Amino acid sequence: MRGSDERSGKLFSYVDLEKRVRADHPLRAIRVLTDSALEALSGDFAALYSGLGRPSIAPEMLLRAMLLQAFYSVRSERQLMERLEFDLLFRWFVGLGMDDPVWDHSTFSKNRDRLLDGEIAAKFLSAVLAQPRVKRLLSSDHFSVDGTLIEAWASMKSFKPKEPDAGGTGDGGRNAPTDFRGEKRSNQTHRSTTDLDARLYRKGPGMEAKLCFIGHGLMENRSGLIVDARLTRVSGHAERLAALDMIEGFADRPRAVTLGADKGYDAADFVEELRTINVRPHVARNTSGRRSAIDRRTTRHPGYAASQRIRKRIEEAFGWIKVVAGLRKTKLRGLPKIDWSFTFAVAAYNLVRAPKLIAAAT
Repeated sequence: MRGSDERSGKLFSYVDLEKRVRADHPLRAIRVLTDSALEALSGDFAALYSGLGRPSIAPEMLLRAMLLQAFYSVRSERQLMERLEFDLLFRWFVGLGMDDPVWDHSTFSKNRDRLLDGEIAAKFLSAVLAQPRVKRLLSSDHFSVDGTLIEAWASMKSFKPKEPDAGGTGDGGRNAPTDFRGEKRSNQTHRSTTDLDARLYRKGPGMEAKLCFIGHGLMENRSGLIVDARLTRVSGHAERLAALDMIEGFADRPRAVTLGADKGYDAADFVEELRTINVRPHVARNTSGRRSAIDRRTTRHPGYAASQRIRKRIEEAFGWIKVVAGLRKTKLRGLPKIDWSFTFAVAAYNLVRAPKLIAAAT
């Protein structure tokens, strides 16, 4: 029999929100890991709030909502609030009841910025990795490192001389039409007036220069999870300096660890510094003409070939962060905010992969 197209108009629903999410939904396993990590950060959350004033958005709910924004490629806080208004799955994951009101998008953004003060993104990443079921998946001996460009939220027209021209400011504050042909611009003479932390950078010869930042990730080689992340201004040495900073915390042990990397890390001072802190540099050899710092002492071991094969998996993480989580071009300005956003996206990536790895290990 054909069903009716009439709307029921019932005022009450007696179906529990918990029952509306199927038992095998992927978000259920992610929710368990997320809640455990958030519970470990309860003391850090308490330090960010005073005992006065009206209650704000619970930081646990705020972070769960931000995870959904990364998982489902929601482009803005305004769209995220709209999705929370009608999507029962989103309400269940965040912890909102059927009749709970959704926050205003501007209120949500202001409360999110509060979490910057406590470095909550980095602590959340550590809390996810510290859970026993996740920790047993991690390698403590073999790592890989790489960096990826994050385009700044700033136009090239905002890249202006540090000493402004006395000729005027244009028509009504708008970006006036500009012809850049033949003009020499560099980070020493110009800067972006939109994002002062953004720097002009070209990924390779013949490629377009863009205003961007560089995100760094340290991956353990057993399961391909990112164990450390940070974002810096771009420079010719930023990747190597960040790699040394990230691996140093894992190198303080009697047994040497390995660090795989691409040929961009093949520099004599970087390789020597790794050996000084008891890290074996499994770095790809540079064959572009200059002398490589990697010799037979390293390449003769079978582990070197394994590191070179596995290190490319970090590109999968960067691809997910930029395409799915929406960080190909950031929607924030300023190094602290973008660093927070990048680190949180790394934690989201680990949460997506961890349940499948845990299930395969049991």
